[in-house]
Amino acid sequence: MTSTRLALLVVTLLTSAINVAIAAADLAGARFVLANSAEVGVPRSWLPRLAALKLAGAAGLLLGLSNAALRPVGAAAACGLVLLYLGALAFHLRAHVLHNLAFPGFYLATAVASLALALSS
Repeated sequence: MTSTRLALLVVTLLTSAINVAIAAADLAGARFVLANSAEVGVPRSWLPRLAALKLAGAAGLLLGLSNAALRPVGAAAACGLVLLYLGALAFHLRAHVLHNLAFPGFYLATAVASLALALSS
């Protein structure tokens, strides 16, 4: 296995796992999710839809790993997650909520890394 393929595998699995975890927290109505959403102005009614997008992104990333012919699906999923987390960062900045900007920033970084690796392999 080449180092690029190994990096693709590790980063994609990490990105998928963290998106499943945060989607589960969204669906469970975790206290930190509800507090953060209220602070940045995301209506509670959006949480199931945002969780569905995160789960779809995670599933697409895993599909892209399953077969070279499906790599474009993984790249598209990573692109979708990049857009999702750019939106999250925009909501934080719009609301001037900077104290926890690292969380959507980290999710964005993993999605960008997944996208870059999917496109380069």
